[in-house]
Amino acid sequence: MPPRRFSNEPAFVLHRYDWSESSLILEVFTRNHGRTALVAKGAKKPSSNFRPVLLPLQPLHLGWTQSAGGEAEIHTLKGAEWVGGHIMPTGDALLSGLYLNELLLRLLARGDPHAFLFDHYAAVVQVLASEHGEALEPVLRLFELVLLREVGLLPALDVQTLTQHALDPAGRYALVAEGGLRTAGQGERASLRGAQWLLLAQALQEGAALTALLHACAPVAFELKPQLRALLQYHCGSPRLRTRQFMMDVQAL
Repeated sequence: MPPRRFSNEPAFVLHRYDWSESSLILEVFTRNHGRTALVAKGAKKPSSNFRPVLLPLQPLHLGWTQSAGGEAEIHTLKGAEWVGGHIMPTGDALLSGLYLNELLLRLLARGDPHAFLFDHYAAVVQVLASEHGEALEPVLRLFELVLLREVGLLPALDVQTLTQHALDPAGRYALVAEGGLRTAGQGERASLRGAQWLLLAQALQEGAALTALLHACAPVAFELKPQLRALLQYHCGSPRLRTRQFMMDVQAL
């Protein structure tokens, strides 16, 4: 059985590390094949066509071969082309992009396609590379919500998780790692009004269009941040996300 060949696959590099003196192992996020491991032979050589292309947070088209039977976990990269469209994010936006990459590495299984998630990732990366301004926090919360939903880790946001009672639009509810959505305690700041959770639930149910989710996330991004981060860390397990720890260390300086 001859090896399978794939070409012109939309992809982003999530992580890369040395494999030999001249080659790299890549963890990539592809639109139709999910997270995939590839070996880029000779990519570290100055003359390699791969060298200037295989960068994180850049839209690519990749081609590779998969061994006969598909039993190998790492496949051989055959082609890589930069699609273009935006420059590399910098500063806080760069750190945010690397944070998204770490989440995908932790939570996505290899070979599990998530085309819908890929499209939102591509859109968020484009925002990070632009004059993002006040959109940075809302788009991060947006992506966290979509990621959690796509991998089956986000509880329903229109009912209380344990009781399945409908939310009171005027009440306050908190999203917690082990209990899902519950009534918030007196003075609990990391919580949202029921009406705000319902708006997020509606945006997710209506196809999770980027603009609708962005409008729903923008007014509550500050309150959502600790709740989603705690839920993500709970499911990512130990140790703490490296990008989060790095950002915390920088803020402490």
